[in-house]
Amino acid sequence: MSDVYIHFVRENLQGTVAVGSYLSDVLKRFGVRCTGECDRAADVHECEVSISAGGDLLSPLTLAETEHFGDAGRRDNRRLACEAKILRPGEIVIMTDEKQETPEADAPKKDKFQEDFEALPLEKKIASLLRMEVVTLGETVSYVVNSPMKVVEKVGDVIAEFGMKLEREAKKASRPKEAASEPAAAAPGAGKPKSGAANAGEPSPNP
Repeated sequence: MSDVYIHFVRENLQGTVAVGSYLSDVLKRFGVRCTGECDRAADVHECEVSISAGGDLLSPLTLAETEHFGDAGRRDNRRLACEAKILRPGEIVIMTDEKQETPEADAPKKDKFQEDFEALPLEKKIASLLRMEVVTLGETVSYVVNSPMKVVEKVGDVIAEFGMKLEREAKKASRPKEAASEPAAAAPGAGKPKSGAANAGEPSPNP
């Protein structure tokens, strides 16, 4: 099988391919991309190319090409790469369409503060961070001072209760272990009979 010499002008690529190849396969072999993808079932074609030389080496226009170019009209050198087939050896010069620059996905925009901060030298960045730390601390203290009194009182109660608990635990820990097992000492006066009860059973003094 004879070969045909292919030259892609825009991409500055040259090489040989076998006769019988479709131009779409030639594009893929050379790594040349069209403006879009083709969908033959839906009659959608994004593989138009211009044949600058060697158009007579290709197959005649197909019905799909006739319908595709019918509405908008066709220049003599325009072909659909997925329909045009190389029939004879020789040289074919192809000019692809200029690719449209696709806008990159919108990256999150930086606010002016972030841009200005990134432009600072390292020393000034550190100084700015320290200033922000001081401001944040001041705002935190201000928030606590200006909080509703009930919140402050509640916090004070919790702290006081926690302190009392610590004091009780400390006293308990300082006692001997035996003291913990002994019964509690009797209260003063406990066990002594009351004066009235003590005299109830005793003879009264001489009248």
